[in-house]
Amino acid sequence: RHESWALEDGLVKDGSHSIESGVGVRALSGERAALAYSDALDLPALTEAARSARAIASHGTAGQLARWRQPSVRSLYSPDDPIDALAPADKVTLLREMDAYARSLDPAVNQVMVSLSAQHETVLVARSDGTLAADLRPLVQFRVQVIAERNGRREQGFSGGGGRLGLADYLAADKARWHVREAVRQALVNLDAIAAPAGPMTVVLAPGWPGVLLHEAVGHGLEGDFIRKGSSAFAGRVGERVASELCTVVDDGTLDRRRGSLSVDDEGTPTGCTVLIENGILKGFMQDSLNARLLGVAPTGNGRRESFAHLPMPRMTNTYMRAGPHDPEEILRSVKRGLYAVNFGGGQVDITSGQFVFSASEAYLIEDGKITAPVKGATLIGHGPEVLTRVSMVGNDLSLDEGVGVCGKEGQSVPVGVGQPTLKVDRLTVGGTQGG
Repeated sequence: RHESWALEDGLVKDGSHSIESGVGVRALSGERAALAYSDALDLPALTEAARSARAIASHGTAGQLARWRQPSVRSLYSPDDPIDALAPADKVTLLREMDAYARSLDPAVNQVMVSLSAQHETVLVARSDGTLAADLRPLVQFRVQVIAERNGRREQGFSGGGGRLGLADYLAADKARWHVREAVRQALVNLDAIAAPAGPMTVVLAPGWPGVLLHEAVGHGLEGDFIRKGSSAFAGRVGERVASELCTVVDDGTLDRRRGSLSVDDEGTPTGCTVLIENGILKGFMQDSLNARLLGVAPTGNGRRESFAHLPMPRMTNTYMRAGPHDPEEILRSVKRGLYAVNFGGGQVDITSGQFVFSASEAYLIEDGKITAPVKGATLIGHGPEVLTRVSMVGNDLSLDEGVGVCGKEGQSVPVGVGQPTLKVDRLTVGGTQGG
């Protein structure tokens, strides 16, 4: 069940409420996986889906079902449905209040877009090995985008957050107003931004959301299907040094109420904390049951799918770099000239080569150890595995993102979390509009 409301300049732009239900049946034969699904929840539909999946997989043999058993899991979030916390009219009123609040913060704000969404999933997984697992998954998200204008120049700012919690709990923390202030602040900063420099330079990545670079440039290459197929830059390198000794990277689906967390994955496997890179050494990968079996390792609780109509595959949950020994101020003081990247917009990465390009939506110059002028139009260009080897300082200020991450893979989208402490990366290529 899903509900969303979006307002633009105080007017309702979109409102939706949908209920989707169904069953998906997966059949496995060697490396082959087949899926048949139906939006009817009855025995005839289930039987037909099972027959279809087995026929697609082919060469499979019938097997005896094991006795049902329920895995032992820890509840990571409330099972309450967040959609029912507020009436639709109250949600629209809240969004209008946030619109007015944004405009009250600065006269330069002339356009405001706010949205609020909530969903509640009921998931039941039954496997032929006897696993019978259920999960009730709440998810809420608030987003705000503002456009500020001054002297004919227009810039935007964005902020948002949420997680697997009740809507009342989220709003009680006054997070919506915090995100409005953050979006306005970012837009005003960008109004004063100068052209970004270009060329190789030291880059300091802020804590929190900049971990999306780690997610995209490194995380996907650590997913089991890419490893099994040999298409990842990390394939065949377990036990090798792939990063600075300061870098420890984990994927943890067990964090309380985080956007990427799951009590069990979409194959019924309890989630866990998987160490991917430890002190620079490649330790392991994120696995679903199929790729784990084919690679001869244990599944890690990373089998995820968008819905019953999709095949599960290895996916990230909450992926982040653990804290290091350095004070963030010490990291900044160590930089003579460089770039401080606080927020990122879009990015692209090639899983096979590891090459990436990311655009910074908020960044600043670092001059003589101090943050100075904001810059606009900065892009970070590099090679994911190589960048990890150039991390020379890791802050003690680990922070996770606010809860807006969505990861796409093979046409499927799932909610994820990212994070990191402040990082110093030596000599990363910055694309900008200013020479030097």
